[in-house]
Amino acid sequence: PAITGKLILLDQAESPLYELQQELKDEPQFSSIQFIIGDVRNRSFLKELFEYHQPNIIYHAAAYKHVPLMEENPKEAIETNVQGTANLVDLSLDFGIEVFVLVSTDKAVNPTNIMGATKRIAEMYAQHQSQVGKTKFITTRFGNVLGSNGSVIPLFQRQIEAGGPVFVTHPEITRYFMTIAEACQLVLEASMMGLGGEIFVFDMGKSVKIVDLANKMILLNGLEPQKDITIQFTRLRPGEKLYEELLAHEETTLPTHHAKILIARIRSNQPQFIEQFKNLLSHQGSIHEKVALMKAMVPEYISQNSTFESLDAHGTV
Repeated sequence: PAITGKLILLDQAESPLYELQQELKDEPQFSSIQFIIGDVRNRSFLKELFEYHQPNIIYHAAAYKHVPLMEENPKEAIETNVQGTANLVDLSLDFGIEVFVLVSTDKAVNPTNIMGATKRIAEMYAQHQSQVGKTKFITTRFGNVLGSNGSVIPLFQRQIEAGGPVFVTHPEITRYFMTIAEACQLVLEASMMGLGGEIFVFDMGKSVKIVDLANKMILLNGLEPQKDITIQFTRLRPGEKLYEELLAHEETTLPTHHAKILIARIRSNQPQFIEQFKNLLSHQGSIHEKVALMKAMVPEYISQNSTFESLDAHGTV
């Protein structure tokens, strides 16, 4: 069926957006889609976009997501994952957007890295602002999506095609996975279910050992693990967990009418949250001071295999 209304696809990554445009350009049902290059960090650009197109629902999936890279580039993670989210949240309130959906991650739960902490703070801000205006702010939280940009399966496939080895960080490391189609369907359903302020947690099934995934992929390529293709264990990368969680220690869930969508019961933000949030986004303070502030805002944020572990040992500012 043809899309009614108008669909705006915004991305700062030119090549992926161009490739999507080429894929959809000859499909008549997608003739109403507009492809726009832009950056969520550019508030004035976003304001012009809102003024011109007058959207009524926002799906916000723009984020830096690679854990080791963000450990090395925390300023960029804060500017995109936190400031970018704040820009969209604030403009949604200003323009009376009906529904705002924040696509979050299981790495926001008991974060051990910069990326997860910035996504948790983005969740907290969206929840806080849900009390301010009429916009329904809804967060969806789930694990890895099979075949998405930067996911492990295309990486393993390239390593297998090159003759190996396949690199796995740790023999016990596990992750949750779901398909692109399933993730998209659940995000759309959650956006229709939400009343505002919820964090919806998707049932990801059982977590998967990454080494088992590597073995299966080698076998599916008609090869034998450790004979035709070797698997080499490296080590956990900066900020990386052995396993991911979908709920923090203090959280429990409430069921919904959808068997695969639960509502996380989250502790309330601290009274000083907004003041801390503004300080985080200010241009003052060193990176270590910024990360220390993030740890104060998200007390469960404990760094692993990171230069920022010293901030846990000596307290926060």
